[in-house]
Amino acid sequence: MHSSPQDVVAQIAAAVRRERERAGVSLTELARRAGIAKSTLSQLESGAGNPSVEVLWALGTALGVPFSRLVDPPRPRVRVVRAGEGQATYSERADYAVTLLASCPPNARRDLFRITAQPGDARTSEPHIPGSVEHVWIGAGRALVGPADDPVELGPGDYIAYAGDAPHVFRALEPGTTAVIVMEHV
Repeated sequence: MHSSPQDVVAQIAAAVRRERERAGVSLTELARRAGIAKSTLSQLESGAGNPSVEVLWALGTALGVPFSRLVDPPRPRVRVVRAGEGQATYSERADYAVTLLASCPPNARRDLFRITAQPGDARTSEPHIPGSVEHVWIGAGRALVGPADDPVELGPGDYIAYAGDAPHVFRALEPGTTAVIVMEHV
């Protein structure tokens, strides 16, 4: 699930163009609102260049959409991001990179939990309310996580998202396994 830099730039270009057209704004007007050069925006929409965090944030603000809508590709029902994977967007002002793991859909609520677990029996969860999605990020150790019929082995820094409205499991494979679980309710 590792995209090439060209694929990522093309995806960002398509997202910016899609959101600009959805907002009914011209290239010139969006560039003005975002405080960037029209040539910069034109290059970005044509898939050239490598937009910075600052440019994408300015465009998102000018379009009235979250940053994530410009950098997050469409998601499959189960999504795994391994440590070191995902598209990093870099700052032009500092040694800083941001990698979006998951964006929050409109009208969703999220609850955040820290999990500590030891090897042994799996924690099997019955389905939550319809439309629920669980996001799990492993901090330490290893665990088998995800849909009860097809869990994925994850290690430190790995991330998975899956439907929470179907049976799912969390089973620590190493002592001292820790994780952050975000339960999203739409």
